[in-house]
Amino acid sequence: MSVSAAGDAIEAWRPLTTGAPGERAILDELAGRYAEAHRRYHGVGHIGALARAFAWVAEAGPGWLEPREVQLAILFHDAIYEPLRADNEARSAQLARARLSGWSGVDVERVAAMIEATAAHGLADTEGDPDLAHFLDADTAILGAPPSVYDRYAEGVRQEFAAVPESLYVAGRRRFLSAQLERERLYHSASFGDRHEHAARANLRRELASLGQA
Repeated sequence: MSVSAAGDAIEAWRPLTTGAPGERAILDELAGRYAEAHRRYHGVGHIGALARAFAWVAEAGPGWLEPREVQLAILFHDAIYEPLRADNEARSAQLARARLSGWSGVDVERVAAMIEATAAHGLADTEGDPDLAHFLDADTAILGAPPSVYDRYAEGVRQEFAAVPESLYVAGRRRFLSAQLERERLYHSASFGDRHEHAARANLRRELASLGQA
């Protein structure tokens, strides 16, 4: 990633930054990671979208209790992303622990725990933890995007799994979509559920139908 491109990415992430000592070096590293060639959805733009969601919760929504931890969890949550591995979240959390070690005023284990929770959004226990609920919901807000935006997300994910044969990808994607539709609620919080639940279910059903019969 060029210096100017990295600067553009970091500018889009402005709601997630504070200017803390050492922050710029981390942002430069993360900008490079999110610009990796194999990323078609889980890249710079994804973090930018979460930055906008963070700002919405802070300014027009319910607010954050521990905003700094949420900001850092967003920045690091997909820092390591290899589509065919199942431990990306754990490795991203470990990277956050390493890079944030010694940071004053930051609960690093809280940041890591939030990142690890993204491994299974629907199974996360968010009872009494609105920050975690809103963080996880921001990560899946794309499901409730307008159809054209959702379709670009779905195509991006397919491109990330380009090494997987079509029949295997379709079978796995169908399982994912069906599992999401079987959930009582897609979103943990009312703030995101009220905005996205209906549209998300419509998008998921539409994509599932487009994949044909198993």
